[in-house]
Amino acid sequence: MAAERSVRREMDDTNDPRARTSWSRRSGAGAALAALGLLLLGGCRGEQVTHYRIAREAPEPGAPTPLDPPAGDPERGAPGVRLGWALPPGWTSTPEAGMRYATLRPPVAGAVDGSVVVLPGPAGGELANVNRWRGQIDLPPEDEAGLAAARRTLRAPAGPVRLYDFTSARGRRRRLVAGILVAGGSSWFVKLTGDEAPVAAARADFVHLLESLHLD
Repeated sequence: MAAERSVRREMDDTNDPRARTSWSRRSGAGAALAALGLLLLGGCRGEQVTHYRIAREAPEPGAPTPLDPPAGDPERGAPGVRLGWALPPGWTSTPEAGMRYATLRPPVAGAVDGSVVVLPGPAGGELANVNRWRGQIDLPPEDEAGLAAARRTLRAPAGPVRLYDFTSARGRRRRLVAGILVAGGSSWFVKLTGDEAPVAAARADFVHLLESLHLD
């Protein structure tokens, strides 16, 4: 009997207009929440699809690439100034980017590297650069008097080239031959370095290359 009275009470509550209104409100709120959830889910999916469909823009014609530094880059020296040289027979020259203006390769066997580096202005001074090179082959730094004693001057169309030639004194024998040219608002460092034997074999041609340096 108690169960029958409970069922009747629920039926009477359902027939009550206020109960129907409350139930309708709860049902409407639930439906609105469900619709909002579907809308947010759809929006998230839409954003994900859009993200994966974004295409990379092609660079504009003539835009600089990472290997093509912009004009006037301080690591490339003065803008509009180019250095040229006459390659000895069998040598190759490859243009580079950044501070390294070019790579030179002599036709000799062994560990040897030729480089042309350009920096703006005095680039720290001659003494500092020469001592940095000496440190690369485990030699102690020089003072101004020692620098003057080690220096030899070559004549080139671009101007005087200061030549230095150092060989390590211990361990693996390494040698460095380098020319410094200050011209066109920049400092040019043309260097040949490596094991003593291949550097010695390429030295005469390298000196001729230094004597041919000219500004274009």
